[in-house]
Amino acid sequence: MKMDIYQETWPLRGVFRIARGARTHAHIVTITLNKDQAIGRGECVPYARYGESSGSVIAQLEAVRPMVEAGIDIDCAQALLPAGAARNALDCALWDLAAKTSGKRVWQLAGLDAPKPVLTAFTISLDEPELMAKAAIAAKGRSLLKVKIGGAGDIERVAAVARARPDARLIVDANEGLNSESLPDLLRDAQALNIELIEQPFAAGHDNRLGEFKSPIPLCADESFHTSADVEGLARHYTALNIKLDKAGGFTESLKAVRAARAAGMGVMIGCMVGTSLVTAPAVLLAQLADWVDLDGPLWLDKDRDQGLNYEGSILHPPSPDLWG
Repeated sequence: MKMDIYQETWPLRGVFRIARGARTHAHIVTITLNKDQAIGRGECVPYARYGESSGSVIAQLEAVRPMVEAGIDIDCAQALLPAGAARNALDCALWDLAAKTSGKRVWQLAGLDAPKPVLTAFTISLDEPELMAKAAIAAKGRSLLKVKIGGAGDIERVAAVARARPDARLIVDANEGLNSESLPDLLRDAQALNIELIEQPFAAGHDNRLGEFKSPIPLCADESFHTSADVEGLARHYTALNIKLDKAGGFTESLKAVRAARAAGMGVMIGCMVGTSLVTAPAVLLAQLADWVDLDGPLWLDKDRDQGLNYEGSILHPPSPDLWG
């Protein structure tokens, strides 16, 4: 088996801004696995929040190149690399290769039902309230909006979006940006503002502070959650988990995490980083098992890959075999 590694940069349509900062490009790492004239592809989005960069991910993959090219299967890859972006690219490439060589789709190999179109959230980037309201109006027809907050004026931001789009359901994502003073105001007004979920109010590691508050709506762990091993501990503080392949380290562990969350009685969101349709495609299969879907990453790109995912407004269709799986 031959492995090729590529570092790529994809421009965004505009500025994607959250509580920790802003970006105008998506920096990704892609690998291809070539075996018996079949090619499997996987993509990942290195994330600085978790100490990753394109360079560090490539170094991880180069370190395991001899083992990969000697021939490994999906189960072996789980022990070869830790959870994170590098393992995501490898794991998804192995699934894609297995589909190509077997003539079956990944959902069949994984024992899942045939995927159907799903409704994805559309992100309203963090900005001044009036600009976020304009962005919400521009997203007319998208019935589920994910509102980024994380600083002074958060209630005004969410209220502006809610006034602009009273027809929309809202997910509010703080990206660790709230504190003990700001969260109560948001919880107090949540139902009046049509908020149905709040993601990661406090910084990871401070989840036990959520016990001080009684929330009328579900709270969802994002930055605090990575793999299925985290489910038991977080179930004491959250009612839902945001499962992302780049955090979990691939499709294999993400599917395991979905099942662990369900066994613990928790809600599930399937999310993504901002990358191309190739990194998002595996998550569409997991989205079939989710309560909330947040897979709008490719919509932020100025241009997507060939054979990219098909979005009809906010309705996301399953990937074609030419893209992945």
